[in-house]
Amino acid sequence: MTDRNPRFDSGEELLAVRDLTVTFPTADGDVQAVRGVDYVLRRGEVLGIVGESGSGKSVSSLAVMGLLPKSARIQGSITFQGEELLGLSERKLMSVRGKKIAMIFQDPMTSLNPVYKVGFQLEEAILAHNDIPKEQARKRAVELLEIVGIPFPAKRIDQFPHEFSGGMRQRVVIAIAMANNPDVIIADEPTTALDVTVQAQVLESLRTAQQETGAAMVLITHDLGVVAGQADRVLVMYAGKPVEIGTVDDIYYNPRMPYTLGLLGSLPRLDADRAERLTPIQGTPPSLLSLPPGCPFMPRCPLAKDRCAEEEPELLVTDTTDHSAACHYSALLAGKQADEVFSHTAEDAAMPESYGAEIAGVTGEVSAAAVEVPKPNTKGVS
Repeated sequence: MTDRNPRFDSGEELLAVRDLTVTFPTADGDVQAVRGVDYVLRRGEVLGIVGESGSGKSVSSLAVMGLLPKSARIQGSITFQGEELLGLSERKLMSVRGKKIAMIFQDPMTSLNPVYKVGFQLEEAILAHNDIPKEQARKRAVELLEIVGIPFPAKRIDQFPHEFSGGMRQRVVIAIAMANNPDVIIADEPTTALDVTVQAQVLESLRTAQQETGAAMVLITHDLGVVAGQADRVLVMYAGKPVEIGTVDDIYYNPRMPYTLGLLGSLPRLDADRAERLTPIQGTPPSLLSLPPGCPFMPRCPLAKDRCAEEEPELLVTDTTDHSAACHYSALLAGKQADEVFSHTAEDAAMPESYGAEIAGVTGEVSAAAVEVPKPNTKGVS
């Protein structure tokens, strides 16, 4: 699926998250936003974290950055280069944020201050961690804008965020993240609400940022297509908990969790030799306020049995040591496609038999069907 990252160093652990849980107390009860997240990020590695909205992707990363509200109850362990981050004072955390671990937030318009020029915000990020003259910081800011592909950087540095397009604002945020050559960059859905062309430009800027800084990266997204071209490993989350983790090839070609298979089945494929309907996952994720016993995916799972309602599966190794899945019946998914596991919808049943014919050799013209358009009622209109 992707070539192995040449900067990836399987030996050095930069960031280790162990049994991380995050709970938010509310008037209706405790919301279990994150339930036992475990992963290790090594130097030069790109870890993709995917899942539906509300699965705990962003909350787990905000916990790493120490940016959750004080009301949040955080347990577990987060270590950076062997140093425990949970429990550090705000002053010590500020020496880590931006310099050692940087974060690219989802919405650049709210990440950037609208009343300050872009150059000022870039210089501020540089001067916060470096004792250098302001002129040198400005020169570095211009260089950063040029690296991420902002045209005429010497001119654009004196403009405000609202004078940039959405994709350019996101590239400015990427420039701020790479300003101090961090060891880890966390990108929280950096391509949300961008069209495909701009998305490709932003992803290219992310690759440039990693190459320039040599940083490891956590890429959070709900778009499996983005992960395929960027990540070395993929962590799939559901209902606040990891349900599958493995290399990109393991996840895309040999998924062992029905949820992962369903996500893949909902993606259009450009390499398919037949016209195929997408396979939806019916139902909705459970409420994290009152999770039922057993597997959270059970109400939506086509493989669910009595055991699934009683016992939540653990994340266990499958065929290879680098590939783990949380499913009692993961072995049944070996070699399966999404349309072989998930039931067809009523819309599928209504499709003509000719649908899905071999694309190769199919010719013919497509014409619009004649539709009789009713005449407008002009009675009483002067």
